[in-house]
Amino acid sequence: MNAAITARVHTLRYEAEGIISVELRPYGDTVFAPFDAGSHIDLHLPNGLVRSYSLLNSPSDQGRYVIGILRDRNSRGGSEFVHGQLRVGMQLSISRPRNNFALDESARHSVLVAGGIGITPIYCMFRQLLALGKSAELIYCARSRQEAALVEELAGLDARVVYHFNDEKGVPPNLAAYLADQPVDTHFYCCGPTPMLDAFESTCESLGYPHAHIERFAAAELPPSTDAQSSYSVELKKTGKTLSVGPGLSLLDVLLEAGCDIEYSCREGVCGSCETRVVEGDIDHRDGVLTKAERATNKSMMVCVSGCKSQRLVLDL
Repeated sequence: MNAAITARVHTLRYEAEGIISVELRPYGDTVFAPFDAGSHIDLHLPNGLVRSYSLLNSPSDQGRYVIGILRDRNSRGGSEFVHGQLRVGMQLSISRPRNNFALDESARHSVLVAGGIGITPIYCMFRQLLALGKSAELIYCARSRQEAALVEELAGLDARVVYHFNDEKGVPPNLAAYLADQPVDTHFYCCGPTPMLDAFESTCESLGYPHAHIERFAAAELPPSTDAQSSYSVELKKTGKTLSVGPGLSLLDVLLEAGCDIEYSCREGVCGSCETRVVEGDIDHRDGVLTKAERATNKSMMVCVSGCKSQRLVLDL
């Protein structure tokens, strides 16, 4: 499991309807690791749940992590605990920052799209690009202005920001219209609810934009492929062990049972902590981290949710 460090809740702040920010600072002799724009951390909550949240503050900040948390209407206990029971001064175990949503700081131009609480990593990335003097623009979509966090902070930036609030516009955002007529070498980033991410990916593909990046904060429901094997063997290249994965078994659980030292957290294919290098095998990818291009290479997999289409799998373990 990803080694946890101890943090203290320093500040809780109302950001928008249903959204609070949580500022965490080191507890005792703990030292917070630096992070890059687009990173997230895991919160190990006192009720036993582990949840991942994006960092919204600047990577230049030292000694603090700030996250934004929406009170999910369908909460399974994570955001509900944060909003209802988290208090200033409480100690929490958190992971070191990880980044599955890396920013290409060399891009000539970047377009960032945020949907609702998806503004948290996007805000951090947007500010980083501006701080570096890069060309960037932001499209911020939400159901209403009251439910949009960080609007005041964005207004204070000397930057191009386009807002789309459904209740004011009367219609959902038309991403094709917002993203049209950009240079082909532009890098596009999107974080938001699953329907928006799906629309963003298909829009970028239809417009011929090759540099499209997404981050999911909820697990996509991806059933096994029709050609996925219910049983297969797993060879561990470094140790020479061969394991068997039977019907209904998680590859992660089989590896842990065999004594493999693997970091893991969400068990839903969205945090990226269990990514494992693949030496050989045809993967049935069911995660929400890897891009289509990354999946096609078959070079790595999220062992918590993904399976295998071949009878044999070789992992770099």
